[in-house]
Amino acid sequence: MLNDDARLETLAVHGGMDGLRTSGGHVPPIDLSTTNSLPGIESGGDSYENLATGHPLADGASAVYQRLWQPGVARFEESLAALEGAEGAVAFSTGMAALSAVLIAVSRAGSGHVVALRPLYGGTDHVLESGFLGTSVTWCSADEVAGALRPDTGLVILESPANPTLDLIDIAAVVEQAGTVPVIVDNTFASPVLQQPLRCGATLVMHSATKYLGGHGDVMGGVVGGPEDWMVRLRQVRALTGGLLHPFAAYLLHRGLRTLPIRVRAQQETAALLAARLDGHPAVREVLYPGLAGRDPEHLIGRQLAGPGSILALDLGSFAAARAFTEACTLVTHAVSLGGVDSLVQHPASLTHRPVAEQARPGAGIVRLSIGLEHVEDLATDLFRALDAAAAATDIWPGVLTNGFPAQ
Repeated sequence: MLNDDARLETLAVHGGMDGLRTSGGHVPPIDLSTTNSLPGIESGGDSYENLATGHPLADGASAVYQRLWQPGVARFEESLAALEGAEGAVAFSTGMAALSAVLIAVSRAGSGHVVALRPLYGGTDHVLESGFLGTSVTWCSADEVAGALRPDTGLVILESPANPTLDLIDIAAVVEQAGTVPVIVDNTFASPVLQQPLRCGATLVMHSATKYLGGHGDVMGGVVGGPEDWMVRLRQVRALTGGLLHPFAAYLLHRGLRTLPIRVRAQQETAALLAARLDGHPAVREVLYPGLAGRDPEHLIGRQLAGPGSILALDLGSFAAARAFTEACTLVTHAVSLGGVDSLVQHPASLTHRPVAEQARPGAGIVRLSIGLEHVEDLATDLFRALDAAAAATDIWPGVLTNGFPAQ
């Protein structure tokens, strides 16, 4: 059993593992059963109603059907809730399924107006702007939240660090402006290792679990953590819409949590070194990274965030330079997603943020880097070689710097 004051590293390793020792196991089993035997008609019916209305599995009750409850999914949820300091968590097939469940719950409650702070992940921006799930949206900056609220506002949504510019938002300040309106924070970039939004007053915390929580680019999932009354609502939406997490995906995500602190901190260390060495390069207009001077004007690192993370963006000044840089990377893979053990580069304006309204879309010269676990010198060699290509594309003389140091 975990102590109430267990540290994050211990929670990551042992969260969701209750009962394994007494059963003689060491790692969580993978139960692929789609259906479960019922002890009787009355008890089976009671279990079905309880689970279908979003309530947790009662002691001794049948799990009935995988769409309603699954033991491996529940273990992952318990572990993530412990890391985020939440009463509970509900896991879904993808991050967008998790967000959709929240928006459906808000719309169903009759308070379908959402206040949202840009920038956000492109998929989040798109579903809000489209009104596809029955919500309407007002876009505002962090200091305009109070003025954007309406009587029918049911949610305030923000992402910090933001995708893809790495802007930081004072979560506690937004919560104060929101008053009684729930605030949900997309915590994908930071992970619970670096930031726990519920401790800043947010009502809900959301992750694309595909990213850092899984960490290896081989599993998709989404998860929302928060108070139990919200978890009941989200379980009900999941049961009705079928956006459930597969048992094997739950196993992989739960396993990913066990190494999360080590991975996140090692990736962050490399990202900080690279950001410092890229800063000032003649082919780079600006390095967007919270750990650099001037990128954290409210001093949120150390107060809200434990560190700047391992995502950084480069403003290369033009689409031609961004394209040349991206296509010149060889060790760093040109691909969407982030948070895995291998480094990735992508051009947000043409990929993840393509559906975003033009006035809110990232600049054409911005590329986003997700730093993995490769050696910093190998990454530096690849990135600075790619910057030579970017410099040539914009008539900036290449070769001024090599791997961040003056050329010899």
